[in-house]
Amino acid sequence: MTGRRRFRSTFLPLRTRPGRATALAAGALVVCASLATGCGVIPGTTGGAGDGPITVMTWAPQDTNATNKPGMPAFAQAYARYVDAHGGLGGRKLKVLTCNDHNDSVAAAKCARTAVKENVVAVVGSYSQYGESYLPDLEGAGIPFIGGYGATTSEFTSPLSYPVNGGQPTLLAGLGKELAASCGPVALVRPDTIAGDELPPMLDSGLKAGGHQPSIDQRAADDTTEYAGPAEKALAATAGSAKKGCAIPALGDRTSTFMDSFRREREEHPAVRTAATLDSVDQTVINESGGASGPYEGSYVTGWYPVSSDPRWAPMKKVISEQAFGDNRIDAADVGVQTTWIAYTVFKKVVDSLGGGDVTADAVRRALDDGLKVTTGGLTPPLKWSDQGPVATIGFSRIVNTDVTLQVVRQGQLVAAKRGFLDVATTLQGADVD
Repeated sequence: MTGRRRFRSTFLPLRTRPGRATALAAGALVVCASLATGCGVIPGTTGGAGDGPITVMTWAPQDTNATNKPGMPAFAQAYARYVDAHGGLGGRKLKVLTCNDHNDSVAAAKCARTAVKENVVAVVGSYSQYGESYLPDLEGAGIPFIGGYGATTSEFTSPLSYPVNGGQPTLLAGLGKELAASCGPVALVRPDTIAGDELPPMLDSGLKAGGHQPSIDQRAADDTTEYAGPAEKALAATAGSAKKGCAIPALGDRTSTFMDSFRREREEHPAVRTAATLDSVDQTVINESGGASGPYEGSYVTGWYPVSSDPRWAPMKKVISEQAFGDNRIDAADVGVQTTWIAYTVFKKVVDSLGGGDVTADAVRRALDDGLKVTTGGLTPPLKWSDQGPVATIGFSRIVNTDVTLQVVRQGQLVAAKRGFLDVATTLQGADVD
């Protein structure tokens, strides 16, 4: 995460934002419908009417000094090729536009404006840390945002957002709950950004549920080349207890850079365990850090979905093998790629539900709002966004999936630690967000 602003966010506004966002979106729809020439496009009539291609967009940061997710737009385009090779969506071609948000708020807003200009019917399976920058444009045009990565609070409050996972809140709550019984002091190393400010209460909700003290909040830059200072502070903070301390890096793509420094610094300190969330650590990161002899051996890792070796990923892997074989941007074990697959699974089910009618932004949004239940082959629980989610009381009104999986690194391999999903809704309801 990157791009710190000059003010800090708190969770308090989240209690009022859903109503405000709904009012703003509704107002924009009314105004634009009346003044089509002023808004440039009448919401609900964006591309997809008639027999032409159904146009959507997927965006993510690429070639930056912080978090990069090139596999998400690359997979989206591979999915479009796969769909078209197998008869299209309802007999119509799928056109996927892509955009690089550069981990920058201005670029993220530009991606959204491009989506509006190009008359897309939805933005599907995208990553950006700047929800406050891109969502107003989508809301004003009535364009649904389906299956975002869950990187920002806005994705869980906007009435036009349809998330497929519970974002960092669920991952950290599940991890905290699991570590509470076995860890001494817990240090959370997280980005010194607006988005990073929102992470400690989520981890602490899990620790609290397990009877553990709150974590030690350790801020760190997410665009630096080494983390000796933060690593030293995390090691010092977790020492001095009868139980082995635990360090949790949550720095996105910079987690592996942190672990390089952490591995060097830990030689001068008592043993400490590491744990992580799957959006920061995957099998590739584990391999690069030394596998079975690396710092993640024995670590618990929480994820949104089953492990990548689970047979339920076979349909996604078929798309990759048929349309993206050899494309090294696309990794079936990458959680961004997995989220994009689930997001497009949702979008396909929405199109199917329209029964051959016009596929417009308004039609897609209405189908989702009217209670369409989407199954994802067991990769998530059934998804439905027509009602407020189970953690609306702490401001996350759009989270409908509070399930996480618990994984562990054994002999250098990320495997399931427990069967099935762990629902952390009750844990999150106890988060101290005031």
